[in-house]
Amino acid sequence: MNDYAISKFTPLKNIITFDNFNYGHCGWLDLRPNFVKADFAPHSEEIDLIHWGPTMLSSATFPMMGTHGAMSGSRSLKLTTRANSAPADQPPAPGSMGLAIKRMAVPGSLHLLQLEAWFTYTPEPSVAGIGDRDVRAFGCFIDLQSQQNRWMPGVRYVNSADGEYIRRWQYFRVNDGVDHRRWNYGHDGWHKVGVDSQWYGQRQADGSADGFQWIEDGHQDLVANEADDKINWMYMRLTVDVSRREYVELQCMDKIMDLRGKQPTLAPEYKGITGLLNPVFFIETGANRRVFLYLDSVILSTDDFLNRQA
Repeated sequence: MNDYAISKFTPLKNIITFDNFNYGHCGWLDLRPNFVKADFAPHSEEIDLIHWGPTMLSSATFPMMGTHGAMSGSRSLKLTTRANSAPADQPPAPGSMGLAIKRMAVPGSLHLLQLEAWFTYTPEPSVAGIGDRDVRAFGCFIDLQSQQNRWMPGVRYVNSADGEYIRRWQYFRVNDGVDHRRWNYGHDGWHKVGVDSQWYGQRQADGSADGFQWIEDGHQDLVANEADDKINWMYMRLTVDVSRREYVELQCMDKIMDLRGKQPTLAPEYKGITGLLNPVFFIETGANRRVFLYLDSVILSTDDFLNRQA
């Protein structure tokens, strides 16, 4: 591929969507709950899903360094949190996360599916010193419903837990033995086990949680730079086998992690969303301080559509 905008990626044969945020939101928006109860109350009450930080287009302007722009333009997609956090072994505090989603449907039965992005992250430069350990975690997943199951293959980078560096990757899969009430923090909640691991499932002080498994050899030091208002763009890629409902590979920078043979949790299907194809990115703060995840551009691609009609 000779197009510079695409040549910095390694997409599969068929590009489903290419989102360069220098040109706009490209369909990405905040991930919010369903306001379907009386007086438009949200469907879930186990945790606060309303007050997450907003998603926006950003020039990445900071008080000391000025305007960064994006890696390949003037604007990127910025995910933000609010300045509120809970201990690492507690449910996410209101506003402690920021999430962006693009809502689509599968254009046919897929074989391989790959999500790629150029990204960077930083805390808000509101405190003197280097504060990258205030970023607790970030990651991505793909919300899919196929073959009578809803499933969410994804990865999470645990940067720190209660101020201590962790710097390890996890993949989305629920621990054996986790039941519905444990998943929903002791409530008869709406979420089925395996759905929305970024929010649900019991958490531990070391960054582990019911909804995630540590990747073997998953330790990685990322580029946090020497000040909170200096950012460096990094590459990540997640590949899954939709036909087998298995992970294939995770790449971040030059580190490639073999995930073959590992499976995400398969939850029972939900009504009305068969064919769902929703990529999601998220970030979480580990302190009472805002943190940001920036996306320069994103590609979602597949190697083949197995049964698409001409």
